[in-house]
Amino acid sequence: MKHLFAQPRKPHRVVALGAGGFIAGAIVRRLKEAAIPVEGLGRPGFDLTKPGAAETLARTLRSEDALVFASAKAPCKNLEMLRENLVMAEAVCAALRKQPVAHVVYISSDAVYKDSEAPLTEDSSAEPASYHGIMHLAREVALRNEFSGPLALVRPTLVYGPDDPHNGYGPNRFRRLAAAGKEIVLFGEGEERRDHVDVEDVAELVFRILTHRSKGIANAVSGEVVSFRELAEFAASRASPRVQVRSTPRTGPMPHNGYRLFDNRAVLAAFPGFRFRSWREGLA
Repeated sequence: MKHLFAQPRKPHRVVALGAGGFIAGAIVRRLKEAAIPVEGLGRPGFDLTKPGAAETLARTLRSEDALVFASAKAPCKNLEMLRENLVMAEAVCAALRKQPVAHVVYISSDAVYKDSEAPLTEDSSAEPASYHGIMHLAREVALRNEFSGPLALVRPTLVYGPDDPHNGYGPNRFRRLAAAGKEIVLFGEGEERRDHVDVEDVAELVFRILTHRSKGIANAVSGEVVSFRELAEFAASRASPRVQVRSTPRTGPMPHNGYRLFDNRAVLAAFPGFRFRSWREGLA
């Protein structure tokens, strides 16, 4: 990442798209903690797929604003969802053409990267194999082509936190099952090893990007991998009484061949003093 501000400065105002969502909600909270003015837009009051959304957004934006684009219908699983997400991106790009802003931060996904046995970095090949990855990469390309100002692309890996709305397989689901005294059921033996990042760390990273008016790519990743079994056993051990962790026969291939490691040194070098929590710290 490159910083336009060597020393952090508060943005005049941040407009957050998807403000009612999991990641954007955490970003909004972090900005408000720092007394930065925030205009949150999201459903049901504001829907980027509806006619007139571009005009409404353009009227809201000011030239000195920073825009955080964290609105998506996710995870993107099929062609119809892909179409809807691109309609949303089209509305944002149209608004930015009408009313350019000082800075744009797009919340993308590590799904844009091609699988690799080597640790993934910001320079790794963006060659997605899923609708979700294709959606985010297409939106990144659209923003790059339609917005000429400083653009930051934040690519989180699997995000966990108490407000997760998807109850995704992994820390979010395991923690909730353990808290409810229910057994945790694994896919296969839970042997896949993946990176997981705390939503509050994603929010902190975006906060620093905004205050430095940074541009470029930043992977929001902890830099460590852990198996789903380890996560499940950890969550189970926190319950009283301890809940059971059960394996089940695997019915399909392991996502990403069961291993996805990241090298996050570029982000840590760009923001001295920032660190990602380990999965043990975050899940605890």
